[in-house]
Amino acid sequence: MEISLDGKVALVTGASRGIGRAIAASYAAAGAKVMINSRKQEGLEAAAAEMDGEVEIFAANSGDEGAGERAVQATLERFGRLDILVNNAATNPYYGPTLEVDKPRYDKTMQVNLEAPVFWCEAAHRLAFSQEPGVIVNVASVGGMRTDGGGLGVYNVTKAALIHLTRQLASEIGPTRVVGIAPGLVETDFAAYLVDNFGEQLAARLPTQRLGDPQDIANLATFLASDLASWITGDTYVIDGGAGVTPSR
Repeated sequence: MEISLDGKVALVTGASRGIGRAIAASYAAAGAKVMINSRKQEGLEAAAAEMDGEVEIFAANSGDEGAGERAVQATLERFGRLDILVNNAATNPYYGPTLEVDKPRYDKTMQVNLEAPVFWCEAAHRLAFSQEPGVIVNVASVGGMRTDGGGLGVYNVTKAALIHLTRQLASEIGPTRVVGIAPGLVETDFAAYLVDNFGEQLAARLPTQRLGDPQDIANLATFLASDLASWITGDTYVIDGGAGVTPSR
């Protein structure tokens, strides 16, 4: 079964590398016109140059005030519509015990991982989806569904909140669909510390015997954004290679 996004326009945050880049490339390959966002112009230009289809760039820190509205406006001006918003951008400046986090790094994590998706969703809903229902895909983490003793508590709290935001918005702004993805450990620059230090032993314990690849997440994101998933909203889908069914040792 071929997944088509023909005629759709998507806006993807954190799209210059990793999961966001793979999602944007997959959307473009499936026929969508795509606006990609991240902080650095040069990274976006390099990513866009490797994607098939019609891809434009909008450089901005997703956590900056008003960035979401400016990006949505730019997408509407360039493509005339917006059908899909992917909140993928994230940060993790702190690793350590939850109650030992300093306020600047706590604030930064909350600003990018939770506050930004709220206001990017608000802009997309007000400027586009209130007239023509769309799809919002929130990229969370399996960490938002479990506790962590290794130092990711603050990051995981933001992802737990993003999972609940997905449910909450689905109940408020239907028929716009709001769905979530909760990846396990994926081989990206963002997760390099975990991959380099724990990846091999974790992969050996997984039923699939490997870590995730950004394309694994992009495949799910493409399905969820398509009309094939038109009766799916409010839920967050775990994609972790079977880590959730692996017995603890």
